[in-house]
Amino acid sequence: MSGTDAGFYYAEGENTPMHVGSVAVFEGPAPSYGDVVRLLLGKLSEVPRYRQRPVRMPMNLGRPLWVDDPHFQILYHIRHTAVPKPGSEEQVRNLAGRVLGQRLDLSKPLWELWLVEGLADGRWAMINKVHHAMVDGVAGTDLMQLIFDLTPDARQPEPKAWVPRRPPSAASMVFETVADAVAWPMRQALAAPSAIAGLRSPQNLLRRGGVLGGAMLAAGRQMLTPVAPTLNGAIGPHRRWAWTQTTVEDVRRVRKAFGGSMNDVVLAAITGGFRDLLAARGQLAPGRVVRTMVPVSIRRQAERGALNNQVSAVFVDLPVSEPKAKARLDSVRAQMDAHKRTLSAYDPRSVPGLVDLVPAGLLAAGVRTLLRADQPWLQAITTNVPGPPVPLYVLGRRMESLYAYVPIGGGVRTSIGIFSYRDTISFGINVDFDAVPEVDVLADGICRGMEDLVKAAERADAVADGSGSPNRQRPVRKTRSGPPRTRSSAPLNSSKPTR
Repeated sequence: MSGTDAGFYYAEGENTPMHVGSVAVFEGPAPSYGDVVRLLLGKLSEVPRYRQRPVRMPMNLGRPLWVDDPHFQILYHIRHTAVPKPGSEEQVRNLAGRVLGQRLDLSKPLWELWLVEGLADGRWAMINKVHHAMVDGVAGTDLMQLIFDLTPDARQPEPKAWVPRRPPSAASMVFETVADAVAWPMRQALAAPSAIAGLRSPQNLLRRGGVLGGAMLAAGRQMLTPVAPTLNGAIGPHRRWAWTQTTVEDVRRVRKAFGGSMNDVVLAAITGGFRDLLAARGQLAPGRVVRTMVPVSIRRQAERGALNNQVSAVFVDLPVSEPKAKARLDSVRAQMDAHKRTLSAYDPRSVPGLVDLVPAGLLAAGVRTLLRADQPWLQAITTNVPGPPVPLYVLGRRMESLYAYVPIGGGVRTSIGIFSYRDTISFGINVDFDAVPEVDVLADGICRGMEDLVKAAERADAVADGSGSPNRQRPVRKTRSGPPRTRSSAPLNSSKPTR
């Protein structure tokens, strides 16, 4: 494993499952369980990692290794279940919450796929779980090529014979770890002259120094900015999960009116959601922000499809105390533009690479300590993964929608996975069960935040064309919120298995 992958692996704990996931809903009729098994068997040869399990080094002398699982059984990893017909969205969410809330078995290949039947209108769903040590968001999107097709009549490959390789002995693992620990710094030293050559120009040194100096000042200001205290704290073993959505058309309309990126717009909409949540709690103080970590892919085009993590991260203060949607977007955009200048001033790949220099035992202890620490600095994780703008199919059935699941941990009680597909952008909201019972307020607030941005864009357009007022009729959009608030409902990762 790379240092980043190992960090996600070490982060796994009793109350912090570290898998990413999704729920995809399809047109009917549902395929048979056997058809799904044969589909996966025909494609597993493209991703050997799906037949491998993690093995820890003796005494944590090195980072964990991926080795072939000699007892791999695909029937264990592909599950079959159903909701009572006709299954409602609430029933599907509750089922998905229980499945996604349960930890993966770390002694086996770190993935599961659930075939879910019984949805209304003859539809069906797939629930997917993959440990974060295997994939980042972009790699996870590439993995969709395993089971998704661009046409409904695509031919499926036949299953191929597979013979697991013998696992390495403990002695050979220790030897390879020591050899790699010695060789890695030497490779970095050999590469240093070419990296230093790019800094010889006084203009480059001045530019990079100015950008990084500005970034340090911004980080200092963040340390002094008041944040929402109740969004941090201890995390229990149970989860609430909700989803909502908006349209690509609306996001593009706002972007066209005010500039920035699509990611800036969705972050501004999420700001509106957190504003409503804090207002409902009576905690909307002047100047208060919700600080979110925004993962940034540093994966090169040639590395797409590689099963490892190639991510860095930036930290954005969502201006929840600002009442005007346009001003919230301006603040988010200014911060993201500053982060982009910072990332352009150095190689962002060098930061995750530094983790590879940390001894495995120290890395494991450090990750566990950070996750258990009472940190008040970070309140949320928001990750945006662009999906395909064209229809996708599985066994000839068209996918209608997909909702992403992002883990929480380290005192951060809320994560939001953003995924675009065709003309829709979805928000998958994962929260601690006890700490955020009003997850539906957050989900509704994201929709309302997007509506406010669109109205502001319409007003700007009306002023620009001289009409004076917007005249477009806004469609009513459904918010797909999470499980019921009632505490009598079962926790979302109950120890009882779902059958």
